[in-house]
Amino acid sequence: MPRVKRGKSHLKRRKNLLAKTKGYRWGRKSLIKHAKVAATKAGAHAYADRRKKKRVMRGLMHIKINAFVREHGLSYSKFMDVLKKEKIDLNRKVLADLAVNNKEILAKIIESVKK
Repeated sequence: MPRVKRGKSHLKRRKNLLAKTKGYRWGRKSLIKHAKVAATKAGAHAYADRRKKKRVMRGLMHIKINAFVREHGLSYSKFMDVLKKEKIDLNRKVLADLAVNNKEILAKIIESVKK
């Protein structure tokens, strides 16, 4: 059986790993064992934080809507309840955007559901 030399594939794998960990501190950017661990953990955190980002953004949407709605004499929960009862299907993302960028439109919506 002929011998297989794996120098090229080894160097390619090493180069790709070190490219992933470029900019890390200390041995994590240059030592293979440390770089492997660093890249693995970075990938795990990136995966988890893509999900966490959605939770955080939803919380921020609640805060934006609540702050605007309270200026008009309602609480967040009562406002959302009235929207459901009036069958106004605007999601929180749209409402939060209106609260920041188009305040007069959201004020009209609030006045219409208050009645």
